[in-house]
Amino acid sequence: MPKVFDVGDIVEMKKPHACGTNEWKIIRVGADVKIKCLNCSRIIMLPRNTFEKKLKKVLSHSEES
Repeated sequence: MPKVFDVGDIVEMKKPHACGTNEWKIIRVGADVKIKCLNCSRIIMLPRNTFEKKLKKVLSHSEES
């Protein structure tokens, strides 16, 4: 079953970031996924298949429709 995520969602990754948190906000979705750390505001871009492997769960969906 594919994982459902969209721009603005808050997600939890399997491994924590170097700053100590594993919560990220999705900024851009496409062939690559751009995410922003909620603790230190670092922005990284991952290939979509890598992101889906490292994604643990979606914590909250964005309010935008």
